Amino acid sequence: MNPDEAIPGLVWAFRIHADGNAETLPVDTPIDINRDGLLWLHLNLADARALQWLTQAELHVPEPARTLLLSKDNYQQLHTVQDSVYGVISDMLRDIDDTNDDTGYLRFAMAEHVLISGRHHALCAVDATRRLLEEGRRVNGVAALFETIVENVADTMDGVANDLATSLDEIEEAVVSGHSRDMLQKLGKLRRICVRLHRQLSGLRIVFHRLEQKGVAEMKPALQLRAGKLAQRLDDLDHSVVEMRERSRLLQEELHLQIEERGNESLRVLSVLTAMLLPPTLVTGIFGMNTKGLPLTENEGGFLWAAVLIVLSSASAYFIMKRLGIVR
Repeated sequence: MNPDEAIPGLVWAFRIHADGNAETLPVDTPIDINRDGLLWLHLNLADARALQWLTQAELHVPEPARTLLLSKDNYQQLHTVQDSVYGVISDMLRDIDDTNDDTGYLRFAMAEHVLISGRHHALCAVDATRRLLEEGRRVNGVAALFETIVENVADTMDGVANDLATSLDEIEEAVVSGHSRDMLQKLGKLRRICVRLHRQLSGLRIVFHRLEQKGVAEMKPALQLRAGKLAQRLDDLDHSVVEMRERSRLLQEELHLQIEERGNESLRVLSVLTAMLLPPTLVTGIFGMNTKGLPLTENEGGFLWAAVLIVLSSASAYFIMKRLGIVR
């Protein structure tokens, strides 16, 4: 690619100076990758021109890192070599003005003086990091920049978890007070979000726990991530999400029991009505037979007597069921 041309598919770029201050670089002008300072390039990997640029540009990262940037792997991973760290981490998708419940993936490769990240859809954490840099947040090195991105991933998921906790409180109150109709579908959606969050956090936790066990002492100081601190933050958050998942499961079971009880009550009422209507049906069936010798056929008050028999038969059935405890 021509170094005098703008980087295609570039979403934003920052050059972070030695004092930690970040300078926003225009995306429509050429950027010197070899210039002093830390460079953060964030690319739209859905743009085929960006993929072509990644295959040809001098990125100062190992070839496996370049391959991972170009891949479509959707599982979280983190690889370290002496001069580079690269991998894939999950993040929440970002709508125009809010967080989406769906999952996206951030691919990244970083060396001592460059961080190259890319995504196929707009993500929350990198956008939050961009805003922090624009507001004057100082970053001392590429490891600190990446840690800020991971912390923003945790903050985004923490915000979603807080919203889930509030919604679960409302559903629990409705279940306890007996006003839980139409709550099952809402609860099912919340439980799916909990499961999805746990899946993301579990993968992210494993990545940083493995890095903590492996150790980063042999890496350059600028690339030494505080894996233990990040893993502890993710562990605490995942513990909260697991608790909400179990809480939502118990609420779902309680709702199913309430629905089953309402169904049983409806069946009981239907059974009582059926039992009360059977004797009158028998009376009307007898008087409806087209045979000789039927009683009351010659009586002027025959219809009235038949109506009295119908009422008495239904009342008798009711009192018998009352005596047996079927009707409360």
